[in-house]
Amino acid sequence: MISASNDLAARFSTFEEEAFRLETLDDYSNSGNPAAFRSFLAGEPKPEDYNAGWLETVSKATESGKRMVRVHILSRPLTPYLRYELSWGYQTNMTAGEEFHILDITDRENPLLGVPDFWLFDSREPVVLNYDDNGAFTGPTFFAAPREFLIPEESPYAGYRDTALASSVPFTEWWAKYGE
Repeated sequence: MISASNDLAARFSTFEEEAFRLETLDDYSNSGNPAAFRSFLAGEPKPEDYNAGWLETVSKATESGKRMVRVHILSRPLTPYLRYELSWGYQTNMTAGEEFHILDITDRENPLLGVPDFWLFDSREPVVLNYDDNGAFTGPTFFAAPREFLIPEESPYAGYRDTALASSVPFTEWWAKYGE
C-alpha cells in the first residue's frame, strides 16, 4: 500500500486507457457537492455550471480517446440522493462522454457484496475510496501496482470491474425503465 499523500486528481490526467469507478453506496450526500443536493431536494433548477470542473476532466480524457466508466450498485426504491445523482449527475456527466451502468440488486443477490468503492486506472492501479457511516469521503487508499497487477487479468480489482460490467445494464436503458 502507498501512503494517501498520492494525488487522486492527478490520476485523471495521467491514465492512458480507462478509468473505471465502482459505486456501492446509496448516499454520498456528505461528499462532493452538498449544496447542489440541497438545491435538488428543494426543487430548484440545476445550475448552469453544475459539475463544470468534472465535466472538463471527463471531456479532456474522452476527447483524447480514453474511456471513463462507472457502475453503480443500487436497489429500488431509490434514495433521495440516488435520484439526485442519477438525474442531475449522470445525465450531465454523459454529455462529456462518461459512461454509466447500473447493477440493480432489487431482485437478485449482489455479486460484489463487500467490495468497496474504488477507481481502477488502466486495469492495474486501484484506489479504494473510503467513506464514513454518513457518506462523507474520508480519503483514498492507494495501492502500489504489485507485480501481479502488471498483468491486468490477475488484478482482483480488474475482476471486480469485469463482474460489475457483465452484471449491469447501460444507465440509459435502466433509466428508461425505472427513472423518473
